[in-house]
Amino acid sequence: MKTAISTTDAARNLGDYLARVRHTGARFVLMKNRTPVAELGPVPGGSVGTVADMWNAMREVGADDGFADDLARVNSADAVMENPWRS
Repeated sequence: MKTAISTTDAARNLGDYLARVRHTGARFVLMKNRTPVAELGPVPGGSVGTVADMWNAMREVGADDGFADDLARVNSADAVMENPWRS
């Protein structure tokens, strides 16, 4: 199903609409003065990724062995600020 959106709304929120097209396959009809002027949707032959696709891609990337060390270093450098209003 296509959703009608104004060209102004499309211009202001293009990133959001592109994300919806990419991740859900959404289709939009762009309207200018209540007249349809363009369509925004997935390209023919393209695919919409699924959660399973995401998990498979994450498995292929593998774990970052140094991540735990990086996290520990950041946590040890993080100091609690003193209360500047304490009497």
